[in-house]
Amino acid sequence: MIKFKTYYFFAFIRKTFIVSVLSFLSLQTYSQIIPETPVNNEDIEQKFENIAENIDAEIDYTELVETLNFYKENPINLNKTNAEELKKLLLLNDIQINNLINYLTNNGQMVSIYELQLVNGFDNKIIFKIIPYVTVEKVEKRASLKPKDIFKYGRNTLITRYQVIPEDQKGYSDITDSAIAANPNQRYLGSSAKLYTKYAFNYRDLVKFGFVADKDAGEEFFKGTQKNGFDFYSAYFALKNIGFVKSLVIGDYQAQFGQGLTLWTGLGFGKSGNAIDVKKYAQGIKPYSSANESGFLRGIATTILLKNLEFSLFYSYKNSDANIGEQDSLSQENLYITSLQETGYHRTPNELADKNSLKETMYGSNVSFRKNNLKVGITAYRFLLNTELLKNSKPYNQFEFQGKKNSNYGFNYQYLFYPFNFFGEISTSENGGIAYINGLQANLDNRFAFSMIHRNYQKDYQNLKSVAFGENSQNSNESGLFLGIDFSLASKWSVSAYCDFFSFPWLKYRTDAPSNGMEYLAKLTYLPSRRIEFYLQYRQKNKMQNSSESSIIHSLDETQRKSLRFNTSYNPLQNLTLKNRIEFINYRVGNNYNKNGFLIYQDISYQLIDLPIRISTRYAIFDTDTYDERLYAYESDVLYAFSIPAYYYKGSRFYLMLKYDVSKNIDLWLRYATTYYNGKNIIGSGLDEIQGSSKSEIKAQVMVKF
Repeated sequence: MIKFKTYYFFAFIRKTFIVSVLSFLSLQTYSQIIPETPVNNEDIEQKFENIAENIDAEIDYTELVETLNFYKENPINLNKTNAEELKKLLLLNDIQINNLINYLTNNGQMVSIYELQLVNGFDNKIIFKIIPYVTVEKVEKRASLKPKDIFKYGRNTLITRYQVIPEDQKGYSDITDSAIAANPNQRYLGSSAKLYTKYAFNYRDLVKFGFVADKDAGEEFFKGTQKNGFDFYSAYFALKNIGFVKSLVIGDYQAQFGQGLTLWTGLGFGKSGNAIDVKKYAQGIKPYSSANESGFLRGIATTILLKNLEFSLFYSYKNSDANIGEQDSLSQENLYITSLQETGYHRTPNELADKNSLKETMYGSNVSFRKNNLKVGITAYRFLLNTELLKNSKPYNQFEFQGKKNSNYGFNYQYLFYPFNFFGEISTSENGGIAYINGLQANLDNRFAFSMIHRNYQKDYQNLKSVAFGENSQNSNESGLFLGIDFSLASKWSVSAYCDFFSFPWLKYRTDAPSNGMEYLAKLTYLPSRRIEFYLQYRQKNKMQNSSESSIIHSLDETQRKSLRFNTSYNPLQNLTLKNRIEFINYRVGNNYNKNGFLIYQDISYQLIDLPIRISTRYAIFDTDTYDERLYAYESDVLYAFSIPAYYYKGSRFYLMLKYDVSKNIDLWLRYATTYYNGKNIIGSGLDEIQGSSKSEIKAQVMVKF
């Protein structure tokens, strides 16, 4: 007994000595972590830019960052965490998480955050990335859930936002009564203000409920067609880890399983500068709190945990927007629809006619089995529409889903056999179409990791709730092979690179023949300390599209998009952050089209010393020959608002944002942004047209915690 205690005593002394030395040596690198210091999430920002590039629309990314915002205020205690919680950060892969859990199991509780340097696979780049969201504290006995404590210790958050474009837009300009009577769609029905309200209650992530209300610019508010105020309402009530109930959500929720091939509602990350981070981390059933008016389910869902088995059941019934093809002249019943609408805009009589014109019913289940490093799951669900979907027949869309019902079934797996992590999913639709995806991640060494994904989505695979890895907007008519590597050249230098080869066996929109393409990316990063990061990135994508030359039979031209980016981020002081970027782009189509463009910007973020005010600003200069050479760049914005504008033509952009911590429980944001276009007298088109050379935006937001 004495020897046993002596062994652990000296083990503790040895461990404490090592951590103390590491802490001392790391002072130059880590410095003191100040909560007000801006978090550098370059990888996530690049993923947002890639989504914006593919969707090319203003959307709410809240669902992708809400977890990070929660853990920024409530850091994960590494001494009492688990693999499932760490996966929610979306910053660590399965191998890194497994190594961290094993380290804690074999060595006991950590005594310092600097001890992460002893964990295999955790270099400075990874540690700097997760530090804002984790902590190391002594583990106390977990308190049981007591109903009386829920409202006593629960946290309430209320956010209200006002947003407007101050320039006069055609859709809000004066018009005669006779002209509007002749064509009611010549003007927007509501004001130009965009309004947003969000309320959330959270008790230790165990009990949550809240709502989101949103009014887009141009929609009416407490009048006309919107007598109930906001155009869009969303609400949820959720329980988590209550006995054998792992999760229960009533109201609006999301369902995400496997690699997103069978069922994944909402947004999903794809390729980015992080070539290894390609595996999806499904969160199963979770509440929905975004302002996007599509990409969610409405009803009830639950996940029950019984030892190694998880049973998820879900039911959804909701109204959706759709383009009406024909109506019965007597009953006004929709006979069929031609497409589904996901914009959420209800600003004109035509847009209002599409609102809630379709009813969606969906029900199904997922069963997952987990043992040691193996997890397998089966997903099955039924999707029903009350009105038949009949698309305008085109050669490229003849295999896409049409009708009133569809069923999807899938099997997913993941297996960790150190240092390899295998994962994948196979799925089928009611018509017999098949799609599958298989992937591999490997951390062969602290300095070297690689990833691989092979996918094959048949042209007749039909699924409206699929968001798996791929090049197409839909997971069909695609096969491809993705290869990525990440390695360290030295302690401060690293390289991340990937190549993706893809082909489309059938026709596509604007591509009237089978086609193929490829994408390359190489990123060199220099990270001398937590305060400084430089990276140089080259990206090239080749695809094919119909030739612009008129011909009875369309030939295909190869399009080539190349970009070179140099990006820096520097914290010369604890309260000052400087970021700048220079990016060049070249876009070619065949032999006759060759255009160029560039973007340069400087960001400054400064925390006043004597006042609780943070100032963030950017000045950007851009010049592209056409819209095809547009470049996207993530901007700092108010909490739960997102600005990723497309820079195109010639001009400059400026924004200034102030965040004022009025008190411990009240935060205020003010943001002004404007874009000036050289030589332009008209900006935008249709009802969004502005007579002038600049377009601005004003945002004001208040957040109250109580």
